[in-house]
Amino acid sequence: MTKTTGCTFPTEWHRQDAVLMAFPHGGTDWADDLKGALTPFVRIASSIAYNEPVIIVCDDPESTKSLFCEIRNITFVRLPTNDTWARDFGPITVYEKGKRKFLDFTFNGWGNKFESALDNAVTEALIEKGYLYGGYEKVDFVLEGGSIETDGTGTLLTTSRCLLNPNRNPGMDKSAIEALLKEKLCIERILWLDHGELEGDDTDAHIDTLARFVDAETIIYAACDDPEDAHYEPLKRMEAQLATFRTKEGNPYRLVPLPIPSPKHDRKGRRLPATYANFLITNHAVLLPVYDDARDKPTVELFKTLFPGREVIPINCLKLIEQGGSLHCVTMQIPSFYQE
Repeated sequence: MTKTTGCTFPTEWHRQDAVLMAFPHGGTDWADDLKGALTPFVRIASSIAYNEPVIIVCDDPESTKSLFCEIRNITFVRLPTNDTWARDFGPITVYEKGKRKFLDFTFNGWGNKFESALDNAVTEALIEKGYLYGGYEKVDFVLEGGSIETDGTGTLLTTSRCLLNPNRNPGMDKSAIEALLKEKLCIERILWLDHGELEGDDTDAHIDTLARFVDAETIIYAACDDPEDAHYEPLKRMEAQLATFRTKEGNPYRLVPLPIPSPKHDRKGRRLPATYANFLITNHAVLLPVYDDARDKPTVELFKTLFPGREVIPINCLKLIEQGGSLHCVTMQIPSFYQE
């Protein structure tokens, strides 16, 4: 907690009221195989809804409902969207004096790579329609949820390649960006990763594809053990830098390597950004992306040891990575109204 403001930035494992998703439709990049694209979205939403509410933004609520065998715990909201990456255009939540506040940062399609005006309007529309309730602040700063990771005790983990990229907030240097993030996200310090990236990633190295907090003392990270793989050197440099990071108490983090899946490619031969680091923590489960890969099963077993109090649910996300993202990218948790 930031002592002067009574403000905190909660972790993903903090108690949640719901998870936000945005479903594919004919106007998105999924249009060529909409039926196939919807399959992982339905599986993800159904897995979450078994134990906690899901808010689904979609173009046609009635047709979207028909995709589900069970719609308990699911709310369907008709809103226009450009795409489906709720992690990056959804609200980023902090607590002020024990109550949640939604921060609505600007989403510019990962540096104006894609049209994003409709997505950028989603959070405000959900607030206005009453589907999200709490404090609200529009923030004139480009920031995506997938680019930041917190331990819940005042530390932010991010990548310099993304947050310092001039395609996000041109004219702002590192010190100015740090000052804004510390103020808005109620954090005390930032750990900047300068290395690590995945081929096929449009986000300029989002942290949620590379390294994640499991608890305040543990970081799980994408690792590559094949010297012939293009990811080998960048991820080795990232691993070395992670080893230099220290907790607030001055101790080295417990680092848990997470081998990347074997290379996956689209029809044109372009490598896709498959990563197990793109998992979602919910109240009772961890949803883990898998890719019909020999490393899927041992990764599931690893996650069972890392999250002994939660069910580990593997979900095939081969379809999602065709458009450059995975499971975490299509979800955004909504923390509980009260900090508790």
